[in-house]
Amino acid sequence: MRQLILDTETTGLNARSGDRIIEFGAVELVNRRLTGRNLHFYINPERDSDPGALAVHGLTTEFLSDKPKFAEIANQILDFVAGADLIIHNAPFDLGFLDAEFSLLGQPTFSSQCGEVIDTLVLAKSMYPGKRNSLDALCDRLGVSNAHRTLHGALLDSELLAEVYLALTRGQESLVIDMLGETAEAEATGTQSVAAGFAALDLPVVLASEDEQAAHDALLDGLDKAVKGACVWRAEPKTEEPGTQAA
Repeated sequence: MRQLILDTETTGLNARSGDRIIEFGAVELVNRRLTGRNLHFYINPERDSDPGALAVHGLTTEFLSDKPKFAEIANQILDFVAGADLIIHNAPFDLGFLDAEFSLLGQPTFSSQCGEVIDTLVLAKSMYPGKRNSLDALCDRLGVSNAHRTLHGALLDSELLAEVYLALTRGQESLVIDMLGETAEAEATGTQSVAAGFAALDLPVVLASEDEQAAHDALLDGLDKAVKGACVWRAEPKTEEPGTQAA
């Protein structure tokens, strides 16, 4: 699975009023691992940045004056994103600017030429409703170091977002993927995998004491009362009749 974490910096907040992209950055993930393959451009927007935007990214008109124009690097961007899904924080903003840039070139919109888009802002809001979910806030919450970040930059922000995305989506599925990788490596090298090592252990079974069982039953009684029925932990598992097969 190939994914690209993408970010842009712009001259302002509104592509429809003529603001342009001044920096593009994307880093590659393959099977949830950073490959070290990145794409990064500073871009001459042929206009000044708004004072508010300049304070955020620090990319002056003078610095950008000798950089390529978007038309000169548009095909390289399309070649890099081909066949990949995109991961973007606040995706409508970046996609809106990319669509506007390609429209200025008379080409189909960027959105129509890329794969599935995962918006990490939407993902974070669903996981942390009512909390701040900016990239900086997520770095703090998830333990991703951004101490070296004094100004916004498309490539740096993409690298930080990659770590944030992996932390947001790290769960049982990624553990299974890692264990499958260990198994494949063990088979190739002839060594025992961690999973196989655990399977070989004679682990003791510790039963609950009478007091612990009584406390557990009291808790389930309270849940039964709350739902006016049997809670899920007391539901009997369905069993198949002998000689029958599941549909």
